[in-house]
Amino acid sequence: MNIKNIIEESNLKISKDRILYNEPMKKHTSFKIGGPAECLIKVTNKEELKEVLNLANKNEIPVNIIGNGSNVLVLDEGISGITVIMKIEGISFSTLDDKKFIVKIGAGEKIAKVGKIILNNSLTGFEEISGIPGTLGGAVRMNAGANGKEMKDIVKTVSCIDRTGNEKTFNSSEMKFGYRESIIKGEKYIVTEVEIELEKGIKEEIKEKMDRYAKSRKEKQPLEYPSAGSVFKRGEDYITAKLIDEAGLKGYSVGDAEISKKHAGFIINKGNATAKDVLELVNKVKEEIYKKYHKKIELEVCLIGDSPHAYKMSYRDSPQ
Repeated sequence: MNIKNIIEESNLKISKDRILYNEPMKKHTSFKIGGPAECLIKVTNKEELKEVLNLANKNEIPVNIIGNGSNVLVLDEGISGITVIMKIEGISFSTLDDKKFIVKIGAGEKIAKVGKIILNNSLTGFEEISGIPGTLGGAVRMNAGANGKEMKDIVKTVSCIDRTGNEKTFNSSEMKFGYRESIIKGEKYIVTEVEIELEKGIKEEIKEKMDRYAKSRKEKQPLEYPSAGSVFKRGEDYITAKLIDEAGLKGYSVGDAEISKKHAGFIINKGNATAKDVLELVNKVKEEIYKKYHKKIELEVCLIGDSPHAYKMSYRDSPQ
């Protein structure tokens, strides 16, 4: 029985307009790249997510979870099984004391929207994060950061569901936050809700900081083109984008995938780039940086698809 028949006979309590088949993932990623998802389901609450996971487990169907698709590269072969887009939303506020507030946020809420609502409530502590593309769930999963602040600095608790449908809540210390890392990446958990701790501030000052960070981002990053944000992690003793720039790789391209002339840490889609183009370009960058600086740089972008291991990075000058 194929996946469409399984789902149609399962009586999922999810409206049919939120269940799509052979859906091009380029419609659902900021890179505008990616083959078709065999089945794509948009879930709006925990119960729907549990339903999907239960169905998948019973029928041994693989499940991939994405948020806003802003830090992923979907391979050209597409994604088999079920791809879940997290649309669990909702924002509420509660007070800890006269100065401190807790903001409870659904994992599917977009960071930009959250930033505006937090600004309207005159709360400070989110300004640096507010310009990051994507959703709160994705930002927590990878401990996203910008302008000297990371999610770990404001997260109080993270509510999750594991792959068998059990709920669990982690406090900040249990999250094992590291550089672009958390327990969510290492274990099989799906973020459903996040609590962050902020303080009362002055609205005009908060807005000024947000505007300043937004202006800097617009000036320094190639926001006019589709991309997946920063492609590579920074090193312990070096800034990867700086090495790429110094290696003379800005503007280097494979097909319509190009290392941005504006910011060497970004690969942009100039029109009809494929995942294969991007990955060939990534491999070129990795080889050049290893050859020139003997540094093994790592991807920050997540690869999703049916053959993620078909593409292997090579370091031709490596002794291994």
